[in-house]
Formats: sequence, C-alpha cells, structure tokens
Amino acid sequence: MGFSWFGLSCGFVALFPLLFCSSGSEVVTIDVQAAKDLLKSGYGYVDVRTVEEYKKGHVDTGKILNIPYLFNTPEGRVKNPQFLREVSSACNKEDLLVVGCQSGVRSLSATADLRTAGFKQVNNMGGGYRAWLEHHFPVTKPEDAGKKNQEVDQRKKAEDEL
Repeated sequence: MGFSWFGLSCGFVALFPLLFCSSGSEVVTIDVQAAKDLLKSGYGYVDVRTVEEYKKGHVDTGKILNIPYLFNTPEGRVKNPQFLREVSSACNKEDLLVVGCQSGVRSLSATADLRTAGFKQVNNMGGGYRAWLEHHFPVTKPEDAGKKNQEVDQRKKAEDEL
C-alpha cells in the first residue's frame, strides 16, 4: 500500500512541473529572503492578488504593481483575461520582476504565463505575502497610507508657512 501511494505521489510530482513549464521556460521560485534582496537591488514587484487583498496590506517596496491574476466571481475564481495585456502595458519583457500572491500558488501560475509570454527575468516568490509577514519584513497597510498622507500634508503646510 505504501508503494502505490509513493508511486502516486511521485507521478504527481513528476507531472506537476509540466503544468507550469510546457513552453520550455522554467519557472524560478525563490524564497522571501531572496525576493527581498532582489527588490532591494531594483527588481519590480507584481502583486497578483485581488485588489481587496492588496488594499489590506502588501509588500513595502518602491516598484510595485497590483495586477490581479484571478477575480472572485459568484461562480468562483476566474482568470483575469487581461492579465498579460495589463502586465505588458506596464512592464517590458526584459524588466526584472518578482511575482507574489497570498501563498505562492497564483503567483506560480502567473509567473508561468509571463515566462510563456516572453518575460525573461521573472521570479515567483514562494510562500507569498504570508511568508513575507512570517519573516516580519516591511509591509504597507491602509493605516500606513493614511499616516503618509498626513505627513505630506503637514510638510506642505509647513512649507507654505515659510
């Protein structure tokens, strides 16, 4: 019984990469520490979570885009039919990118699609935003945005008084 379970799991593991590498472009998954290092070095971050998820908090980095890979609908989650077009309008195929989601599943599929579409320097962030939080890396949350806006308003007011 153990042998057939092992055979089943090995078969699944052997087939799994084919789901995401059918074009011959290998998806590179990196851990959150490597992702953080790449973002510090100038890589852009594509957050493929829903807008609602993104607004609750996201990776704190300078170059960030929120382009959902899936949408929530009454029928369930459906793929964003404009995903590749939206990424292509914001990024060049040579841009250095890290793709992340909530747990690393959507970003794996999104990264595979981007690689198939010709994006050469795109990496999947394994573990997603959850892993980022578990490592206590910097995030931006709605209250942070409000504080930043207040700080900007205060600076403008101080400059106007001068």
